[in-house]
Amino acid sequence: MWATPCEFSECRQWSDDQKSRRMVILQNFQRSKVAVRGADIPRYALCMSLAKKRIFLTLVLHLCLGFAFAETIVGKVVGVADGDTVTVLDATKTQHKIRLSGIDAPEKAQPFGQSSKENLSRLVFGKHVLVDAGKFDRYGRTVGKVIVDGVDANLEQVRAGYAWHYKKYEREQPIDDRGVYAQAEAGARAGRVGLWHERTQVAPWDWRGCRRKQPGTEGVDCGTRFRQ
Repeated sequence: MWATPCEFSECRQWSDDQKSRRMVILQNFQRSKVAVRGADIPRYALCMSLAKKRIFLTLVLHLCLGFAFAETIVGKVVGVADGDTVTVLDATKTQHKIRLSGIDAPEKAQPFGQSSKENLSRLVFGKHVLVDAGKFDRYGRTVGKVIVDGVDANLEQVRAGYAWHYKKYEREQPIDDRGVYAQAEAGARAGRVGLWHERTQVAPWDWRGCRRKQPGTEGVDCGTRFRQ
């Protein structure tokens, strides 16, 4: 005998007929349906089963698609991978890979990639920081604003000419930050500081796109002809 869908907060059974063969169809997250078969299964157990499945599916979606959240991470910077990625060690000895939000720095193999990393190291390495985190990216890194001694390290990278304002994701920034970051890049360009000292620059997103299109990078000009 068919029974009604089981809601997340309440399970209702319409019929007690043919208890030995009853089937309960559960309405699950985003139209997925879970069928639970068995005799005399307590309604509490059915609800708990659905709750666990819903939590699992939600976690999977979060990991696969990335999701927004609000979190503050406080700790010491113990690693700097490049001009926009650091590792923070918190009080519980947990390491957090942090991708600086709102900016995109040259890749390490690009001109000024090493200089960008060194500038970020001078700003934050070995120091205690506060990370205003907003989401995870597709690589599992925490994306957020890194504050050191009251200074926005992300903004300082742009201001020093060692990163672009990442306009592709500017809508994820607070409105005030969008304007400040854009002005910082414009000022760095006008002052020809950092990477803007060169006449021609290749944005890191263009450089990555070039490398993806050219599996064999030997002899491929993706902007690497411009030396630091």
